[in-house]
Amino acid sequence: MIELRKKKDYTAEVFTSAMNDIMFFLMLFFILISTLLNPSMIKVSLPSSRSSQSIQKKEINLTMTKEKNYFVNNTRVPFDALETQLKKELSASPEAFIMLRFDNSLPIQDLVDVLSLGNRLNSKMIIATAKQK
Repeated sequence: MIELRKKKDYTAEVFTSAMNDIMFFLMLFFILISTLLNPSMIKVSLPSSRSSQSIQKKEINLTMTKEKNYFVNNTRVPFDALETQLKKELSASPEAFIMLRFDNSLPIQDLVDVLSLGNRLNSKMIIATAKQK
């Protein structure tokens, strides 16, 4: 018997041309979302102020919660190691300033203790406030 039909070799193919578009849109989405997020996710109740000013320089976030937990750029740091951590952050970017985010229920002495640390480090420090309603 003569075979009239040619044998066909089937090969599996995966078309990935659309995968590049999907990966590009995912990357774009995550970049946009990450820039919109608040740089400090630690919740504190900031003191209020009538006037506000925004600054566009590199900042080091120093947050103190009402439980007296210190966070430098969202990393928990004990008060004893706070000066060395800030010194390390300032050496990485000398033009940076320290953004102080203190809970408004804390005594003023806690703020003064941290301000004296910044004075010893010769760094610029700014107190973050919430806009007064």
